[in-house]
Amino acid sequence: MTPQPSAPALDPTAPERRYPLYSQEYAAAPHAAYEKMRAEYGPLVPVELSPGVPATLVIGYPQALRILNDPVRFPADPRQWQRTVPDDCPVKPMMEWRPNALRSSGDEHARYRAANTFSLDRLNQHRLRATVQRVASETIASFSPRGTADLLTEYAWPIVFRVLNEMLGCPADIGQRVADGMAAIFEGVDAAAGNAMLGQAVYDLTLLKRENPAEDVVSWLIAHGSDLNDEEMGHQIVTLFGAGIEPTTNLITNTLLLLLTDDRFSGNLHAGSLSVRDALDELLFADPPMASYCVSYPPQPVDVDGFVLPPHQPVVICMSAANNDPTIGASPGVRAGNRAHLAWSNGPHQCPAKSHAYLIAETAMVHLLDALPEMDLAVPEEDLTWRPGPWHRALASLPVVFPPVTPVSES
Repeated sequence: MTPQPSAPALDPTAPERRYPLYSQEYAAAPHAAYEKMRAEYGPLVPVELSPGVPATLVIGYPQALRILNDPVRFPADPRQWQRTVPDDCPVKPMMEWRPNALRSSGDEHARYRAANTFSLDRLNQHRLRATVQRVASETIASFSPRGTADLLTEYAWPIVFRVLNEMLGCPADIGQRVADGMAAIFEGVDAAAGNAMLGQAVYDLTLLKRENPAEDVVSWLIAHGSDLNDEEMGHQIVTLFGAGIEPTTNLITNTLLLLLTDDRFSGNLHAGSLSVRDALDELLFADPPMASYCVSYPPQPVDVDGFVLPPHQPVVICMSAANNDPTIGASPGVRAGNRAHLAWSNGPHQCPAKSHAYLIAETAMVHLLDALPEMDLAVPEEDLTWRPGPWHRALASLPVVFPPVTPVSES
């Protein structure tokens, strides 16, 4: 569509009009920020992902859905854009081109996605559930006698880390380097060093699995007929870890917060009228752990409902705001069974591992609630801190208290 002369342009050269997505204010109250954005800009908002890095944030649901399903006008290839940002740009590792499905289109996208879906689909769901249950039991036993825990650092993160390593056949030492590198990238603190650490770790894992294949996702990627070379293998593994560790950890932690503080769930969970899966659906709809991502880079000016988007500039989908777009009748409330949200993206780049993430999160939470049914927050909810960053909705900690429980020894 040819832009009309009267169409307002989202000017990336006007920094005073950009909303900073890296601020603590945004992290603390994103939905209040979305309301202000809608009132001032409508469905497309000029933002900064980090200081001096402009982008357009899509907060309208219909606009987000159209963009996600239009890879021709909104391709995911950032190579033209990344030439314009310095190597130490804190958000570059999360946005730069990689030979993987997330950053490719056409035949290359099909090739990479086929290898990933083939490998993920080979995972045995019963075996995966048993792995989560075993890891959850061991993790709970490490803190249950104390009567206190940080459910982020002592429960959600260790479970996701260990389960993902087992899924991918990754030894703990390599997995720790992967996790440290991913954390630096998501936080945007020393992201370049984190990216280098991550690259070396996944290269080491690729070499290990070429020499010692087993029944795991990385070995199946290597065996797939797409014949991925070492560089391509590394970037598939980066994508799997990136989509696995941080978002799934936050999915578990944030849903546990919802279960602990929202009477709709805490009052009904054990009565049977609402389930952990209902809480997951509500969280993914109302406040997804990846609040914004799905970045595209239109190669030419594009008119979207009267707004002209500049070429080669990032267009970021805000799944959290789009899910709650008042123009589509979105409203707070329990969305049991409603999965029309964008938390897993949509279109050709929709997450191929959502069933695995659901299983890991649901199993981990059910196991914890069964083991420690009398948990409460250790601090007032308003004292919890949300970590700043343009992508995630992530707590700094989730401290809880409960009656101490002595683990039953297995003899």
